[in-house]
Amino acid sequence: MKKVIEKSLMIAMAVLPAASAAATETSGVVEFSDSTHFDLNPVVVTGTGVHQRLKMTPVPVEVITGNELRAAGINGIEEALTMMVPSLSFSPNAMGSYLRMNGLTNSHVLILLNGRKMTGDISGNVDLAQIDVNLVKRIEVLNGAASTLYGSDAVGGVINIITSEPGDQSEFTTNSRYSREGQFNQGLDLSLRAGKVGSMTAYNYSHSDGWQNSHFTESDGELTETLAQLSLGYTTNNLTQKFTYDPTERLALYAEGGYYNKLLDRPVERASMAGGSKYNTFSESFSWGAGASYSLGALGSLKFDYSGRTYGQWYKYMIATGDYLPGDYYKTKRQDYHDAELRGIFNFTDNSNTVFGLDYRYESLDRPESDLDKGLGTISVYAQHEQHFLSHFTALAGLRYDNHHEIGSRLTPKVALMYNVGNFNVRGTYAMGYRAPGIDELYYHMLKPMGSRHIITFGNRDLKAEDSNYGSINLEYRSSRVTVSLTGYMNFVKNMVTSRSTKFTAMTEEQQAALIAEFPEINDIKTSTLSVKEYYNFSRATVKGLEANVSVNPCTGLTLGLNYSYAYGKGLNDDDTWQRLNRSVMHTGTFTANYVHEWDWYRLNVNLNGRVQSKTYYPGDADGDAPGYGIWNLTTRHTFNCFKSFTLTPGVGIDNIFDRRDMRPLNSNFALYSPGRSFVASLSITLK
Repeated sequence: MKKVIEKSLMIAMAVLPAASAAATETSGVVEFSDSTHFDLNPVVVTGTGVHQRLKMTPVPVEVITGNELRAAGINGIEEALTMMVPSLSFSPNAMGSYLRMNGLTNSHVLILLNGRKMTGDISGNVDLAQIDVNLVKRIEVLNGAASTLYGSDAVGGVINIITSEPGDQSEFTTNSRYSREGQFNQGLDLSLRAGKVGSMTAYNYSHSDGWQNSHFTESDGELTETLAQLSLGYTTNNLTQKFTYDPTERLALYAEGGYYNKLLDRPVERASMAGGSKYNTFSESFSWGAGASYSLGALGSLKFDYSGRTYGQWYKYMIATGDYLPGDYYKTKRQDYHDAELRGIFNFTDNSNTVFGLDYRYESLDRPESDLDKGLGTISVYAQHEQHFLSHFTALAGLRYDNHHEIGSRLTPKVALMYNVGNFNVRGTYAMGYRAPGIDELYYHMLKPMGSRHIITFGNRDLKAEDSNYGSINLEYRSSRVTVSLTGYMNFVKNMVTSRSTKFTAMTEEQQAALIAEFPEINDIKTSTLSVKEYYNFSRATVKGLEANVSVNPCTGLTLGLNYSYAYGKGLNDDDTWQRLNRSVMHTGTFTANYVHEWDWYRLNVNLNGRVQSKTYYPGDADGDAPGYGIWNLTTRHTFNCFKSFTLTPGVGIDNIFDRRDMRPLNSNFALYSPGRSFVASLSITLK
């Protein structure tokens, strides 16, 4: 790790003199490179598909700006969503982190990157490390169903991560961050501008050694020492490139691509101790895209986008296993995704906008262990109209038609009404959402080892699409210094896809014999470790909740934010009993205090942020619920712009100020997986 840090600093120092010489010299100091004011009324796009001020959108959206991320010293997308959005929670699993939004699972939350669906998952969770946090311009979070604009998966909500475009001037930035357990992040970003052509190149390196809070696991009431880690070590590399070209005032073109890889670092298996592994997991993705937008003047605009991504996973063996030697790779999964969309935004009158869209998506899954190589396509058309009338009212109505290769036709409507007078808004929304079953849920047919256990998984071709009906009421006051928002909502989900597991030893002799005939390798494993997993449609689930948000600028330089989320989610079992949704959290709050002050060529930025949440429910799980926690981080950044051609920003801080850790045995259910109090050092250099 020392070599990595030294190498990063050498890169920064090598580039610094060259860029300084190339920069345009001025007689004074360089101006500060980012704003000291956190905008309480930013421009958003996710709620309606049209860029408009947050105050004027008829669909409420929660926004995290890039300035807020930098001020808080955020180290990744997952950390940003955890510390700043109370309706979202993450919990660890063997491969990564498990996302939930208001009690609903990761499969019900649509992740977008610049409005395009993100793919590439680990254990069903989108790998958020594919997104370079240093490039984030803002994150928009839309609560509730949104399939009218975004199609399948937008059942519980939408998270749209919007990244920076090439700037109007050339600029180079290096960002470094280091904390305990070898957690190191290095970003290098280069934005170039030459007339009508722009370029944005970014590279991000991230590493963690991983950690154990407890060295023990519990088995049959006894504690035994284990090698397993609460948080696995990893190394990632992320390279992205975007070109823009504006040949005329009306036409804008872009092309982009990226490469990403991630290698998990598991402890090596030992005969004398549990928790080791024979292999690490290697993930790799390639992404590409292109598009064009054409302005129709006052009438509106036309936009075409195409994006593609391939995401693969392999085992990289650390010890000899069967026919595999140390260093050998075995492919476990490959996902491919293509999306082409033509969208028109029209202003037929001064008080309205209308959106028309045509979208085609194709996704495929290659899973050698299941002899599965299958692709599914969806073609969609949608329309949405927004109308301002009677001075204080805005109405929105939309409808989408999807034709899915496997589940057939779907119609998803949405209506919203907003009443605005002065600084006050009242909003009401009804929307439908749906989720088509995944290729894995439909077609899996495989036996796979999972640590010391083995699981046979059967897909179900008869699965129905999940449906949701979402309604909300929002009350809001928004001024230049104060924003107060209160939202109540209800989300009713039908035909939720879930799974049941049955132990092999609990099956009848006839059922066991049938399985052995399908999977002869059962004869070579210990059947007490074997279970059978089958997908089916859960009857229904309900989430009812309340969200409150307060943002205040009480004086120059000081911004305060307080957010609270209450979510009560329950599902109906096969025996007609209701239970809490698995991994759901009832109460969550986040707090942010940010102070900025400038003295001529020096700026001080102090940021305090915290998250407090109640226990995480694991109904029926022998390991019980995960306890609640509170965690607080303090970050200070010191910006010096006394140099002619660059800005220097060192930073120091403390993550987890009060040293909160979950020290229970490693087979427990966890919500907090911090290694404890961590001192953080960072350095940012910007050249213009």
